[in-house]
Amino acid sequence: MEVLRQKIPDVWELVPEVHLDSRGSLVKTLNRQRYAELGLNWCFAEEYYSTSRRGVLRGLHFQVPPHDHIKLVYCIEGEVLDAVVDLRRGSPAFGRHALYKLSADNRTILYIPRGLAHGFFVRTATATMVYKTETVFAPSHDAGIRWNSAGIDWPDLDPLVSARDGALPMLSEFSSPFEYRG
Repeated sequence: MEVLRQKIPDVWELVPEVHLDSRGSLVKTLNRQRYAELGLNWCFAEEYYSTSRRGVLRGLHFQVPPHDHIKLVYCIEGEVLDAVVDLRRGSPAFGRHALYKLSADNRTILYIPRGLAHGFFVRTATATMVYKTETVFAPSHDAGIRWNSAGIDWPDLDPLVSARDGALPMLSEFSSPFEYRG
C-alpha cells in the first residue's frame, strides 16, 4: 500500500495494491497491521455506501462530538471529486480544503480524521461510494456546512443537492467544536 500524506494534517491518501489476473482484480482496502504501523485507526463501527448520478453533490458532512468520527472513503464504481475541509480550531489548515479524485479505476482510499467536513461531486453517469466510520451514525449529532461556502472550485455551480444540504450553514457561520491535537 502506497501512503501519501496530504496538505491537511492527519488526512491520508492510501493507494492499495491491486492484484490482477485473468479473472479480474482483488483490492485490499483494510489491513489492521499496516494501519497500526501508520498510527491509523482500523477499528470501524459502521459501513455503508451511497449511489449517486452525474451532477449530484453530497456534503459537506460531519458529526459533532461526542459522536464525531474518523472516516475511510473510497469509490467502487464511477468517479467523484472528493473534498475535505478542516474545521479543527488551531490546525495549520483550519478553514482550508483539499480535493481528491476517487474512482473505481484509481482505487484510492481517503482516511479522514475527526473534525473535517466531507463531500463529493459525481463526475460519471453514476458513482458508488463506500464509507467506513469509527462511530455509528447519530442523527442528533449529524451536521454540515454548505457545499459552496468553503472556497471549493466545484465542476458545477448548480449541482443537484438535497434540500437538507442546501440549507446547511455557511462555513463563516459555523462555530466549530473541533480542536486540532497535532
